[in-house]
Amino acid sequence: MGVLEPVVKENMGKIKNNRSSDTVMEYGMYAIAVVFLIILMYPLYFIIIASFSDPSAVAGGQVWLFPKGFTFDGYKELLRHENIWIGYRNTVLYTVVGTAIGLVVNISAAYALSRKDLAGRKFLSLFFIFTMFFNGGLIPTFLTIRDFHMYDTFLVMVLPFSVGVYNIIVARTFFQTSIPGDLWEAAQIDGCGNLRYFAQVVLPLSKAIIAVLGLWIAVGYWNSYFNALIYLKNPNLHPLQLILRNILITNQMQSGMGTGEAAQIALRLANMMRYSVIIVATVPIMCVYPFVQKYFNQGVMIGAVKE
Repeated sequence: MGVLEPVVKENMGKIKNNRSSDTVMEYGMYAIAVVFLIILMYPLYFIIIASFSDPSAVAGGQVWLFPKGFTFDGYKELLRHENIWIGYRNTVLYTVVGTAIGLVVNISAAYALSRKDLAGRKFLSLFFIFTMFFNGGLIPTFLTIRDFHMYDTFLVMVLPFSVGVYNIIVARTFFQTSIPGDLWEAAQIDGCGNLRYFAQVVLPLSKAIIAVLGLWIAVGYWNSYFNALIYLKNPNLHPLQLILRNILITNQMQSGMGTGEAAQIALRLANMMRYSVIIVATVPIMCVYPFVQKYFNQGVMIGAVKE
């Protein structure tokens, strides 16, 4: 033992040095992560405090960490518009119905394309991918929607654009890599058909990808305003984003057309509402994320694995 003692002490010293180096590296990575978190979160924090601050203080660069001239005037002026609540109602309906339709369409198509026994599987996959790069354009799409009598209706916001090829590809890869083929063989032995197998076996094992696609689709519907701008003319069907856009444009036009003290007041309200609009439009959909966050990383990583 006397001969080996120096060697043991030397090895123990190396282990301690390695551990201390790993600790320093770990704390360094934590510090870098905290810095990046602050950089990423500060713009959202600034919008929140700016929405409660005097617009002159915001324009003068006085708002950094805390609100200056604390006020709710921006929110009061924004919520004074009755069509805000109409927009909220429409957006919630479009998001819920559109997400449900999108999940049914995309998950079903992805599962079908993941089956190796599907006739014409490669051709259908190429057909879907082709539409990611080439489409008819805005005018043919508008004429098609009009001819199908969906123009200025509820359906135009949830049905024509429910298929997302990228979502189908991600879900297809998930099914190919996460659902063993042996399950289908075992189900066939028990007399299980395709629809029953899909509903009772595949879907319960696919909660991660369903949650991820549901979040993506819901965020897309919640933030959508361009389709409403093109295909809806009835104000009672306008989503929240389009109504907020119209309110901002109207206030900016009023501040630009007025003169004197009235113009200054209109400009002040327009500047205050600019940040309030972002909060009103963003916070509700952000509240959904914590409920699907546990599935998010798993679904994205598995669905992103190359076939």
